[in-house]
Amino acid sequence: MLTIADKTFQSRLFTGTGKFNDKTTMVAALQASGSELVTMALKRVDLDNQADDILQPLIANGMNLLPNTSGARTAKEAVFAAKLAREALETNWIKLEIHPDPRYLLPDPIETLKATEILVKEGFVVLPYIHADPVLCKRLEEVGTAAVMPLGSPIGSNKGLKTQEFLAIIIEQSKVPVIVDAGLGAPSHAAAAMEMGADAVLVNTAMAVAADPVVMSRAFALAVEAGRMAFESGLASEQSQAVASSPLTAFLEDAV
Repeated sequence: MLTIADKTFQSRLFTGTGKFNDKTTMVAALQASGSELVTMALKRVDLDNQADDILQPLIANGMNLLPNTSGARTAKEAVFAAKLAREALETNWIKLEIHPDPRYLLPDPIETLKATEILVKEGFVVLPYIHADPVLCKRLEEVGTAAVMPLGSPIGSNKGLKTQEFLAIIIEQSKVPVIVDAGLGAPSHAAAAMEMGADAVLVNTAMAVAADPVVMSRAFALAVEAGRMAFESGLASEQSQAVASSPLTAFLEDAV
């Protein structure tokens, strides 16, 4: 089980709600994933309407909501969006996203740190989306972040763990859960992140745009489970030379 702040999760696969063709497919895929924490962009939902096409099925299926501040370009905008979400959705959990560049959607580390410090002081459980920057992760820990969400590669790129070396440092050093977010385009990417020791992963695009989102969501769930099992059971270390699993030298010498 994974514990973040005041919640405990059986599943280490977190999901999003974007890019699905329709509400029915989205709900079926999220159910198949087994995910218990689902993020959604505030700009995509009607915060005053509990019957909203995105909110209603999530609430009806008992999923934990993780509103995000996607679209915010500054700490000020993100803090404002977080407060709107808390009032409308009655949750103090927030996925902090601040990316001023619409082309690459890379997170702004300075504004993210500033917003995290403000939101933590105001009682939010903050999960910031960030570069795979070990120094930034430690700074976020110091101001009270509940977890860190370093990117594997740019949002929606499906390129996998391009930041693997830095993710390894973050995982080694972190005192809060590490959730690898963005760029995971295949179940094998998710499994690799979990084998490294990540506490969880967040996947959206790869599920939503699959030819069969429901089956793909199940595939990701199995990959996350397998990756975690491999990590906990202890992976064999890499060797620079071949190491025979069944040495025959002594047997051959005796036969000569």
